[in-house]
Amino acid sequence: MSIQRAREVLRIEAEAIRRLIPRIGRSFEAAISLLASCKGRVVVTGMGKAGLIGQKVSATMSSTGTPSHWVHPAEATHGDLGRITKHDVIIALSNSGETEELTLLLPVIKRIGAPLITLTGHPRSTLARHSDVVLDVSVRREACSLNLAPTSSTTAMLAMGDALAVVLAERKKFKERDFALLHPGGQLGRRLLLRVRDLMRTGASHPVVRDTAKVKAVLLAITKARAGSASVVDRRGRLAGIFTDGDLRRHLESNGSLTQRRVRDVMTHHPKTIDPDHLAAEAARLMRDYRIDELVVVDRQGKPVGLLDVQDLLKAGL
Repeated sequence: MSIQRAREVLRIEAEAIRRLIPRIGRSFEAAISLLASCKGRVVVTGMGKAGLIGQKVSATMSSTGTPSHWVHPAEATHGDLGRITKHDVIIALSNSGETEELTLLLPVIKRIGAPLITLTGHPRSTLARHSDVVLDVSVRREACSLNLAPTSSTTAMLAMGDALAVVLAERKKFKERDFALLHPGGQLGRRLLLRVRDLMRTGASHPVVRDTAKVKAVLLAITKARAGSASVVDRRGRLAGIFTDGDLRRHLESNGSLTQRRVRDVMTHHPKTIDPDHLAAEAARLMRDYRIDELVVVDRQGKPVGLLDVQDLLKAGL
């Protein structure tokens, strides 16, 4: 019984969303035009469950390139109306369109001069009659068995709010990089914003040795730095090669006096390098493609300025 009822709830709510599709027309385009031309912020308001949906709509717009904040309609009459200016656009959510806390705001909203877009289930309601644009989100019934608890109606509001946010973002040519800038803590943000210089090891954590140094000294430098390799430079300080634990293993069995040899004789010549201003994601790609664990970071003069280890990328979530 419970499984059958749950499926029925989902069917009712899915139908509520499907019935919105043919209603997308001139009113929706008018709403997008108002929002796209907004010189201030998009202020979203609503009471009760509709207010919770409004908070999500506001958050989605903010994260997709449209500055927005949510205002509680009851608090608005006690000073929060100061958050609204004539340069803003207001989105009000109310299934009945008669929510007292919202209708009380209408005279002040008109006086401020901010355009009003309403999402309501009753296009002839008080709130709708005083709005610049009305989006019909009416539903045949709530999924609640009593046809009382906001379920289908809030689902319809949420879907229409998502449609507004997505179309608006595309109208504003909101790109992946813009999204990353607003989500620096996410994987996408790290991939598109983190530079090599943000992760590379420098100073004491980046062992740099001359090409004339003995392998024993190089190993001590690597151990002291707790690194997996050392950058090898020539007399002018330019990168000549890299000495890794792989080089050590390759030469150890065939050369009993390896530790006394000069590092330039056993190092890897012409190692893969990267610029400090390149994206860390590019460094990750290089390591993956060439199956290497370290990248030497060099400046425009070819001098090593840092070391990037695969572990550094893993810790950064790349």
